[in-house]
Amino acid sequence: MALTDSFTRLVKPNKPTGDKYADGGGVYLLVTQAGKYWRLDYRYLGKRKTLALGVYPAVSLASARKRRDEARTLLAEGIDPSLAKQEAHLARSSAALQTFEVVAKQWMVKIAPTRTASTQEKVQRWLDQNLLPMIGKKPIADIKPRDVLAAMQKMEARGAVESAHRVKQLCGQIFRFAVALDLVERDVTVDLRGALAPTVRRNFSAITEPKQVGALMRAIYDYHGFPAAVAALKLAPLVFVRPGELRAAEWTEFDLDAAEWRIPAAKMKMKIEHLVPLSRQAVDILRDLHPITGDGRYVFPSLRSKACMSENTINAALRYMGYSKEVMTGHGFRAMARTILDEVLGERPDLIEHQLAHTVRDPLGRAYNRTSHLPARREMMQRWADYLDKLRIGAKVIPLHGSAE
Repeated sequence: MALTDSFTRLVKPNKPTGDKYADGGGVYLLVTQAGKYWRLDYRYLGKRKTLALGVYPAVSLASARKRRDEARTLLAEGIDPSLAKQEAHLARSSAALQTFEVVAKQWMVKIAPTRTASTQEKVQRWLDQNLLPMIGKKPIADIKPRDVLAAMQKMEARGAVESAHRVKQLCGQIFRFAVALDLVERDVTVDLRGALAPTVRRNFSAITEPKQVGALMRAIYDYHGFPAAVAALKLAPLVFVRPGELRAAEWTEFDLDAAEWRIPAAKMKMKIEHLVPLSRQAVDILRDLHPITGDGRYVFPSLRSKACMSENTINAALRYMGYSKEVMTGHGFRAMARTILDEVLGERPDLIEHQLAHTVRDPLGRAYNRTSHLPARREMMQRWADYLDKLRIGAKVIPLHGSAE
């Protein structure tokens, strides 16, 4: 007689060795002091064998019958269900070991001969900073589109929209590699089409490729013109403030001994005083300029009046050096710094945003004050200045395509 749900639930063990209650088709319930176990007796190649179907109540009566039918189907096809179960277990165990990080490392080794060392370093940095912390430990077969999207949205939240699109493409390449290895059935990033914010054409052109930045820095240091314009041009990439804030700088705002520039709130877009830590290179530029313009109000005065330097001065110098407005602008030094600090040097995004004079909030939603993380920002600004020097003198650089806002 077939078992019932109520009997299965209420039956108690009678014998120390357990009691067997048949359900039909070879399935029976083994009831012991330790628990209730589903078993299937069958014959394969003339030998009697037993297959464990699960433990009650985790496996219900209906589920046990379904597993029995699946095992009978395998037997009809000449397959030993016990062996099939072992193989499935091994496959699951193997899949659990094939994490996204493991597969990504295999992919990195595979593509290494086709890429330069600098490109490999850039790709590894993208993995380390954006993907591995989020999905690196997950079995790649278990990763869903939403898991990848969460990593991309974290990048979008810090303003790296273009980088998010590039990292999604990188993730897709790793998934397609996994498809070739028969670890996954498909590239899940295909489902993210349209899920990311679109990249927006920039109002201000900027150079963000390190090799090209090196050429730009050499051009700047080769430029000869009015000393104030030359100094402003050299200082612009080091401090990456807005062009209006730079040209309107006043000597009273600087403390060169403390290596600080405090821009009054009235001059700032956010109407909050902004503190700019000055690198050694920036201080040297200002000290060299001080004997020339230090007796006046403005650090970068106009040649024709008592006002500050014209808003077109830096852009005109860039045009003179051969950089069109479609390639580089005075405002572009901000995008240049933001992109390379984030994607090449791996600086903390919140420090970069602080230095760009953007509003940065703490976990409670409160805006940080102007002196937040000042020692860390000071160190970052010095690393940035040193990096620009290395680019200028032709040191080995890391190529990068695109730019961030």
